[in-house]
Amino acid sequence: MILELWTTYGEPLAWMLLHIGILVGVILGAVAYYTYMERKVMGAMQRRQGPNTVGPFGLLQPIADGVKLLSKETIVPTQANSPVFIIAPMLLFTLALVAWAVIPVNAKWVLADINVGILYLFAISSMGVYGVIMAGWASNSKYAFLGGLRSASQMVSYEVSMGLVIVCVLLCAGSLNLSEIILAERPLWMQALLFPMLIVFLVSILAETNRAPFDLPEGESEITGGFMVEYSAMTFALFFLGEYANMILMSAMTVVLFLGGWLPPFGIEALAIIPGVVWFAAKTLLVMFFFIWSRATFPRYRYDQLMRLGWKVFLPFTLLWVLVVSGVLVGFDALP
Repeated sequence: MILELWTTYGEPLAWMLLHIGILVGVILGAVAYYTYMERKVMGAMQRRQGPNTVGPFGLLQPIADGVKLLSKETIVPTQANSPVFIIAPMLLFTLALVAWAVIPVNAKWVLADINVGILYLFAISSMGVYGVIMAGWASNSKYAFLGGLRSASQMVSYEVSMGLVIVCVLLCAGSLNLSEIILAERPLWMQALLFPMLIVFLVSILAETNRAPFDLPEGESEITGGFMVEYSAMTFALFFLGEYANMILMSAMTVVLFLGGWLPPFGIEALAIIPGVVWFAAKTLLVMFFFIWSRATFPRYRYDQLMRLGWKVFLPFTLLWVLVVSGVLVGFDALP
């Protein structure tokens, strides 16, 4: 089959494979050094050093961590369902990578510029829950199973609000294509109209990625590590990498939907001399910093508080805001 594809497409296929290889390499490097960034930033916030001994300023710490995890033994519990146990972390990690196929990091810099890019992204990010449920069930541990159930209900709860937030953005942009969403005209009053949805989206992506203060699926204080409690070595590392890759993906989604993607901030033409990919990376780093900041600042929610926020606050508010956005756009005759 590969030979047939090569014969049919030849050089374009080679370029596509090269682009995919470069993208995966950049993402893996970003994931590795996001862990370093998190430890350094949290260290500064908590008045401690963070990594500082492996290499200059501790810059080789992510590589040392990777080598350590590679050298450890992967232990599969005797009563576990071995195939599902191994597949679960691979699925979670793979989903975090394939979603990047539709993310435009600059004008025309996208692997697949499809017309339903936002639906593809939403579908891929929603499937992440399967990896967690599979890990919790296959481990044959009550702690892991409880963590998997927590994650399923948590992610489904906040996906509803995220979907309604995305509807508001689509009403303003008039397209499901991510590049067109970035390039859509957004006057100041429209940006103000979408600002509450930005806040809801930022909180929802914390819950979607199981990050503090919503890291209840891993709740080490009551379920000793949650769905990852039976994992070790590279299977654990794949969960770890998948979580951080998902955080970077959600940061990129926030940039695409609300922060203008690769465009210079505030529409300042003088800043256009800086390449768009630099602006995209800078904005994504800003949202990534938000993940770290929230972890260092807020205590963990109780589970009933988490569910109440999702179903009794965010869901009614986003439903109401869809009506408000629609009414304002119709009233100003600004529907795209």
